Amino acid sequence: MRLSRSLAPLSVALVLVLSLPYDALPYDAPAHANAPARVEAGASPSPGRFGASCRTSVHGSQVVAHCHNPYVDIDRVRLHIECARWWDIDTDSAPADAWPAMTVRLTGRCWKEIRSVWISHQKAR
Repeated sequence: MRLSRSLAPLSVALVLVLSLPYDALPYDAPAHANAPARVEAGASPSPGRFGASCRTSVHGSQVVAHCHNPYVDIDRVRLHIECARWWDIDTDSAPADAWPAMTVRLTGRCWKEIRSVWISHQKAR
């Protein structure tokens, strides 16, 4: 009988602690995926990840690029094409905004052969 009376306050305290909302609990545990990020005073936070991943394919004188942005910042991408012939005009596509979790398609061409293709990235404000 005496043992159950001494366990009653302990079990009530345990139930109260377990029923607290997550934000009310003290945070002394090591950082994990669901924990809020902490930054020491005077330290700057680490830069966020940025940049869409792009795939280009060349078929003759045609270029197609697909850029997928997995990050939260908007990536303004442009397709740049350098043509192989000296008289063929190199081209730059209009900028396209790749919003978060979005894939954009960029196309371009030369009259004859293509020498090189690249994608430029710019952080959109």
